[in-house]
Amino acid sequence: MAERSAWVEITENDPGHSAAYIQRFRDLAAQGVDLVGEARLVDAMLPRGSRVLDAGCGPGRVGGHLASVGHDVVGVDVDPVLIAAAEEDHPGPRWLVGDLAELDLPAAGIREPFDALVCAGNVMTFLAPSTRGEVLRRMRAHVVADGRAAIGFGAGRGYPFDEFLSDARAAGWAEDLLLSTWDLRPFTPDADFLVAVLRAA
Repeated sequence: MAERSAWVEITENDPGHSAAYIQRFRDLAAQGVDLVGEARLVDAMLPRGSRVLDAGCGPGRVGGHLASVGHDVVGVDVDPVLIAAAEEDHPGPRWLVGDLAELDLPAAGIREPFDALVCAGNVMTFLAPSTRGEVLRRMRAHVVADGRAAIGFGAGRGYPFDEFLSDARAAGWAEDLLLSTWDLRPFTPDADFLVAVLRAA
């Protein structure tokens, strides 16, 4: 069994954490806040009807939007409360409870690889540090030979960007484009956020 992620520890220490997280995004959606910037970037990378893996999908806001514009989406998250919310708020995609460090969708009957993968919402920084390389390897194993990934997270969260990029290269990814925001602003050395668009090396 892989080392436990920070998210698992947070939710075990605060049983109401996941429900509060879900409600926060439902409230923002009700207020008309734009919550699909990550999904728009991924959609722009793909032809309609592409297969997308939403890794660390949470309550489904990114994968749900991608499904609504015509993609075939599977979302995976370690938190069953978030998966239940995804099923309720975004019917259509296949939402699965699972640990990204043990990701094996063929074993769950999902044998066809994905055209793209999205990992938003600081998911990479919630992973147990000892599992980061394995998660990136398993992500790579789930995309087609010319597949791509869009992975975004903030600085100051315990996973330096250069370390992440080194881990990604070691896991079989190559850098296509580095951005500092999901709305395509260039990455700079002092950026406080990274969106890495990676291709299978």
